[in-house]
Amino acid sequence: MTIANEEAGLAVAHWIRARAICLVVLIAGCIIAIPSFAYGQGSSVQAPNAAKDSAVSRQNAASTLPTDDSGGAIVEPLQKQKRPQRPDFNREIFYRHKLEYSLDVGWLPINVPFPFDVFEGDPYDLYPLRYTLVPVLASVRWHLGDLWGPPVLRGNWDLTCSLGYTAIPRGAETRYFSYNMGLRRNFVPRNWRVIPYFDVRAGLGLINAKGPLGVYYAQGQDFTFNLNMGSGVRYSFGPRYAISMGLNWMHISNGNLSAPKYSNYGINVYGPIIGIDIQMRRHRHQPE
Repeated sequence: MTIANEEAGLAVAHWIRARAICLVVLIAGCIIAIPSFAYGQGSSVQAPNAAKDSAVSRQNAASTLPTDDSGGAIVEPLQKQKRPQRPDFNREIFYRHKLEYSLDVGWLPINVPFPFDVFEGDPYDLYPLRYTLVPVLASVRWHLGDLWGPPVLRGNWDLTCSLGYTAIPRGAETRYFSYNMGLRRNFVPRNWRVIPYFDVRAGLGLINAKGPLGVYYAQGQDFTFNLNMGSGVRYSFGPRYAISMGLNWMHISNGNLSAPKYSNYGINVYGPIIGIDIQMRRHRHQPE
């Protein structure tokens, strides 16, 4: 009787355990399936709207493309946009009819033969008498045009009229008064403040000649001609002020007007020169 009761109890325990396991598995399955089912329902509801929006977007994009004669879309390559160029501030500095006042001072101690002696048949030699000239030139510069030309030669011309006093600390004479005119070429790249230049000037003057007093290799008469050639750079602080520095060659002679009574030896020297430029009329350039 006791054994039968134990067997019946074990059977009931096994039955309860099996049913509990099945219930746990069922509950776990429901927990996993419910979120998946809800996500699937949401996706099934939104999918038609997303597909519809995508189709509309493709249709709108297609309608904005240019088409050829057959109705097909033409796809144009993307063009690289160019960066806008900065305005050239030098157009406010170098322009037509600009007037400037300039003051230049030079120190010309290096004596050289006259470069054109070879064309006159004279020997290309230095004379025993050496000179040092210190020219002081007060000038008016008139810009003849706006900036123009290819990039390498871009620039403008200015007409220069100068009154000069030249001290002569070394040589037979002591002073020289002159007037000369010439042209300067300014080479002006875009937005450069350092501007190269080249100029040529010619004129006439009066020197206290010592040749008639018996000084050998001195100048033969007071009235003379002069020729200047120079090159250098100019730095612009703005439309109104600028400074310059360079090398200048200066020639003084009477063109053989004193011959044959007195020989014409002439003076040929070169050296550094510096200057300042000031705009005379304060107004902005209006581009044409």
